[in-house]
Amino acid sequence: MRSKGVLHVDTEILVPFFDIDTMHVVWHGHYVKYLEVARCALLDHIGHNYTHMLAAGYAWPVIDMQLRYVRGATFGQRINVRASLVEWENRLKINYLISDLVSGERLTRASTVQVA
Repeated sequence: MRSKGVLHVDTEILVPFFDIDTMHVVWHGHYVKYLEVARCALLDHIGHNYTHMLAAGYAWPVIDMQLRYVRGATFGQRINVRASLVEWENRLKINYLISDLVSGERLTRASTVQVA
């Protein structure tokens, strides 16, 4: 899907119990997993997933990741992870927005950069 010239994919995640910490919110490290799920969906959508990358002889490791937490997700919450491809010529830059699926409330913003 395209919005304002940017290719994006939305991925729904139901927050599982094992992602919750003692403060009853998703432990901060699990957000990286949610980004990976959305990134894989985006790469599948454009027809250049990790299997294709490896077959072409490239690994495309993540070299930079930025996250800004706004509000914690909770057990059983349905969240949407939007992955938007914003750069693709010399590197892959993907922006992410994690939001509550029902209310649309923003929970986290993030970005990753990958190079061949």
